[in-house]
Amino acid sequence: MINTQTGPQPADFADVRATNLAVVLRFVRQNAPCSRADIAASTGLNKATVSSLVADLIDRRLLRETGLSENRVGRPATMLTLDGSPYAAIGLEANVDYITAVAVDLAGTELLSWRRTFPGAAATSGQAVAAIAALARRVLNRMDKEARQVLGLTVAVPGLVDVSGTVRIAPNLGWRDVDLAGDLTKALRDPGFPVLVDNDANLAALAEHRFGPHGGVGDIVYLTGEIGVGAGVIMDGRLRRGGLGFAGEVGHIPIDPGGPECRCGRRGCLEALAGLGAVLRHTAPDATLAELEPEVEEIVRLARAGDPAVLAILDQAGRALGKGVAVLANVLNPQVVVLGGYYVALTPWVLPAAREELSRLSFAPEAGGTELVASTLGYGAAALGAAARLLDSIDSGRLPATG
Repeated sequence: MINTQTGPQPADFADVRATNLAVVLRFVRQNAPCSRADIAASTGLNKATVSSLVADLIDRRLLRETGLSENRVGRPATMLTLDGSPYAAIGLEANVDYITAVAVDLAGTELLSWRRTFPGAAATSGQAVAAIAALARRVLNRMDKEARQVLGLTVAVPGLVDVSGTVRIAPNLGWRDVDLAGDLTKALRDPGFPVLVDNDANLAALAEHRFGPHGGVGDIVYLTGEIGVGAGVIMDGRLRRGGLGFAGEVGHIPIDPGGPECRCGRRGCLEALAGLGAVLRHTAPDATLAELEPEVEEIVRLARAGDPAVLAILDQAGRALGKGVAVLANVLNPQVVVLGGYYVALTPWVLPAAREELSRLSFAPEAGGTELVASTLGYGAAALGAAARLLDSIDSGRLPATG
């Protein structure tokens, strides 16, 4: 017989339970310490169901009891908080001059944070995979010594990454059609956990949304401040990737058609005018991409000393950046735009000019309420966001199996 029913179909019991486990876990993460009664009252789940779900989460060592609270009417209640101590989420970032590794537990507590110089702009994709895998193995060895179960590994890359984990284009690394997720899985000899790849700006935006001071903001854009300029866009609390996963390449918005050539081959792109490379082109024309941090430190030193040429260059970069942010404000109307990466060190000189241009070029009054700020998460934001992507999957119901 043909089934002509087109309405909603009954959900599988296992799916319903997984969803409810995730609901309880998210509630505790956001409201800990809390009681079973708190969970039932806020989620609408009945008390017996909550008790069963909490027991399951404790068995998985995702939650733990912390004692009794007497600051309430009636009998003292046993309070719950996140555990997650047996687990680790690993995030890495590969960029033009460094590789960063971060590991966090389920609560987001940092377990390690390593940063290594690496000539990514000069290395082949094969050399990059080998370097990433070598650092990943060191992190995995550390987690193994601490008897932690690895939930997964995500790598952040400055370029277009499709949904399969293939880096389609990464101009500043010189990559095209690199199956980074597949190659890294092979290099790690099929480690038994997910190996993911995503755009660095997307992941940094996730880090800001989960760990930054604007975590409660539903509409936020993160701008990378490296050689390239990319955007991670979160709207209505969700990361927006676009149809093929290629959203956020604001660095290639044309700002000045007669401007300098961009590494993508076009002229006058935002990153050719406002990226770190644009600043270095004037302040350190002989600089290589192998190690940019000392060059940035020298720019900061000269700016603090009042060097007029450097101040003019930073003001120019800030104004170009403000033009790009005004496009975002007019199209997306985010509540906050966060400047990350090397922009943070240059904030005192870049941010005022950028804010001025944002205000001047925004159609809506007061730039539509868009606030332009500097990140507080440092250079490790993308790697931290790479780990956060794995924690988000736990929040969505993909829980680790019981031991």
